[in-house]
Amino acid sequence: MNLENILLENENGIATIIIDRPSKLNALNKKTISELHHAFKETDNDPKVKVIIITGSGEKAFVAGADISEFADFSVSEGAQLASEGQAMLFDFVANLSTPVIAAVNGFALGGGLELALAAHFRVASDNAKMGLPEVSLGVIPGYGGTQRLPQLVGKGRAMEMIMTAGMIDANTALSYGLVNHVTTQEELLPLAEKIASKIMRNSSVAIAAAITSINAGFKDGENGFDTEVTQFGHCFGTADFKEGTQAFLQKRRADFQGE
Repeated sequence: MNLENILLENENGIATIIIDRPSKLNALNKKTISELHHAFKETDNDPKVKVIIITGSGEKAFVAGADISEFADFSVSEGAQLASEGQAMLFDFVANLSTPVIAAVNGFALGGGLELALAAHFRVASDNAKMGLPEVSLGVIPGYGGTQRLPQLVGKGRAMEMIMTAGMIDANTALSYGLVNHVTTQEELLPLAEKIASKIMRNSSVAIAAAITSINAGFKDGENGFDTEVTQFGHCFGTADFKEGTQAFLQKRRADFQGE
């Protein structure tokens, strides 16, 4: 696939996906969503990639929202289809990837941009970051999972306030809310994400995938997270990584995981 709106870098087991529409503050349009799906799918399927970092180009914005011009004239059915297809193609897809995804939020993360960050497995932010879901100021609501994932992270009351006021919060407020895990300078944002990624990469990728599945199950209707944990825990015993990890521990050496 010819990528026009994103850049994809791959080095030392870390894939970095950069949304590159600086003139539009990296706003999401249909083509960008499609390209992101392709990039996430390609990197998730690459056994050499152990961690994915998603960020925006430049210093102003991670993603400053969706491209409103694409759907301003949509009907009721078209609007529902837009949300359904977008969630399936990108936001739910990212949330359920077996490869860990870190969102490095550099600048504005608004609307669909914050929803993309929410879909990542966790977030780090630059100290100039601003985050919010301003959709109600346009007469619509978040449609890419924002009404579901934001309350899971910050609590119902704070999510209600953020969504109803359509306001933005700064990076330190996001940190206090639990929306992001770390705040640092713009210059240190990607190095911090890469440092965390390097720590993740020391561990078993198959165990990490099982952990992602188990954690996500606890937030899904109709699924019992404890049952999923039991199943995934059992599956780990049949992996080469489990054998390597336990033997390395008993032999007092560092494990050499192969992701199998």
